[in-house]
Amino acid sequence: MARPIILSNNELQVGLSRHGEVSDVYFPYVGLENHTIGGNTRHRVGVWADGRVSWLSDDGWSFKFSYHHEALIGHIVAVNERIGIMLEFDDAVDTDFNVLLRTIHVVNLRPETRDVRLFMHQAFIIGDSGSSTDTVQVLPDDNAVIHYRGRRVFAASGQVDGGRFFDQYAVGVFGREGREGTYRDADDGELSNSTAEHGRGDSTIRFKLELAGHGSARVNYWLAAGTSLREVLYIHKNIISQTIHKRFEATAKWWRLWLRPAKKVAQRIKPEYRQAFINSTMLLKAHIDKRGAVIASSDGEALNYQRDAYAYCWPRDSVYVLWPLIRMGYTEEAYNFFDFCRRALSPKGYLSHKYRADGALGSSWHSYVHPDGTVSAPIQEDETASVLFLFCQFYNKTGDDTLLQRFYTSMVVPMANFLAGYVDNRTHLPKPSYDLWEEHFMVTTYTTATVQAALFAAANLADQRRDEVGAVAWRTVAEDIKQSAQKRLYDPRQKAFRKGLRRNKNGTYTPDDTLDMSAVYGAFIYGLYDNQEDLHQAIQTALDRFHFKLEAPGLPRYEDDAYYRSAPGAPSNWWFIVSLWLAQYYLECGDENSAQRIISWVASQAWPTGVLSEQIDPVSGRECSVAPLCWSQAEFISTILDTIKR
Repeated sequence: MARPIILSNNELQVGLSRHGEVSDVYFPYVGLENHTIGGNTRHRVGVWADGRVSWLSDDGWSFKFSYHHEALIGHIVAVNERIGIMLEFDDAVDTDFNVLLRTIHVVNLRPETRDVRLFMHQAFIIGDSGSSTDTVQVLPDDNAVIHYRGRRVFAASGQVDGGRFFDQYAVGVFGREGREGTYRDADDGELSNSTAEHGRGDSTIRFKLELAGHGSARVNYWLAAGTSLREVLYIHKNIISQTIHKRFEATAKWWRLWLRPAKKVAQRIKPEYRQAFINSTMLLKAHIDKRGAVIASSDGEALNYQRDAYAYCWPRDSVYVLWPLIRMGYTEEAYNFFDFCRRALSPKGYLSHKYRADGALGSSWHSYVHPDGTVSAPIQEDETASVLFLFCQFYNKTGDDTLLQRFYTSMVVPMANFLAGYVDNRTHLPKPSYDLWEEHFMVTTYTTATVQAALFAAANLADQRRDEVGAVAWRTVAEDIKQSAQKRLYDPRQKAFRKGLRRNKNGTYTPDDTLDMSAVYGAFIYGLYDNQEDLHQAIQTALDRFHFKLEAPGLPRYEDDAYYRSAPGAPSNWWFIVSLWLAQYYLECGDENSAQRIISWVASQAWPTGVLSEQIDPVSGRECSVAPLCWSQAEFISTILDTIKR
């Protein structure tokens, strides 16, 4: 799984695969709806030469990926020595129009003149719908092929430099009635010129080129998205009249302006990390919908192997994504996210497991009925706490009083009241909820750390707001939680933080001594534990248990983590966020050398575009799960920011 190139204008988002194919098309939200869901909906790119067609997903092609022009503009070089062709792509999603732009430089690597034909294929399951009610039609007068279903419309077109449009086309059905798709019509270099089809529709268009020896030509291709035929044709005509080159220039200019805060900060970091730092920052922005949702990952390939993908807004992940942006001076993204959370907030003051980009509840495997026999909302309490904590940090950094006017009564108060009330009076710790890894219903050290930090921060905000009732109530509960945590969640014999406590059916609790790096990190970053000597020893205990070595500084989430593990009994996968947590700890302790070795190792595991996966197999080095994962990108940025000398 990987999307080495992500393109976005915060409404239309496109992911390009390791073969340079369009593989994810999200519209009208980032993360919703994916109109190219499933393996057979990738948009193939083919080259016909010397009597046969070669698709980019075939053997024989090599690829190089990068972001160029100091903007979210992808650059792909695809070379096939066997057929003597090189394709150079520049790709972007226009920042003003909902349209994917692709310029393709087709180069003949041989000395003789050749007839070369470029095929661009489109395949959709519009609206991620199981029904076969899509329509695909050719509009000859507009030089476009349209795909539509209801309020979702796409228009594909293109020109050879000089103005000549595609010269042949084919529309048809794929994945039904034994049909593979219209791309197979290109096998002989010719297309059928069929004009209409309905069902599960796909299309292919052809650009015929005569290339001199070592010569080249440029094909400009675009795919517009909208909610009506009129809208997509308006975009289509604007690309023609303004030219695709000017739209690339406008898009590059927008990104350069947006990147100014990040580039200013980048001047203060090591040169070898600057490009990855800038690219990671753009990748975060690319996953933020303009209405506030922050999507964990738009890599839709997970759906080929799992029940679901990562194209949801987890409030916790969002907090970790937004924090480095806030530190660099970005504000719009955080404002929109807090608006999103305020709209999503339950009447009781908590946030749910995860959300779709439109604010609806996301899918969940968490039950209302818990192992201890209790019934309660299936939440991860740390998500509510994290958002509240971030809001307080955001206010402290900006000093913007309008934040309190907009959010104090409607979001801060209900969140803080919920956290303060969701406490077991016998333990003075938060009641059980699902852990941050979404697996266990229990009281965790990590969640406890976030809750007490959020309540302390909210109490300080209440002081500024002159809300004495809130300040006293929230601070009192936070102090009780912190005091109890130091007694119950740290094991002096093991010199380690417990994963947490599991509640039994009789209301008693049993310690869970699983070594979990989130417990160590939570206690450190959220100030749960005052005894620094014990804290340092707990971290060393964890490193010893995991046989940590700086030569290969990978770390799992916790002992015997089976998620995406290659085989039963194999070592648990390494997560980049966990290694970066350790780097942040080293920087806080003044051990810059160890931190830099971790940062360098993480950077070496990224794609040339800076894309980081969620995890890697410690034996094979193979990336596992989605790529990019925004949390990985965000922790990389946060760690780099921590290296800057104040």
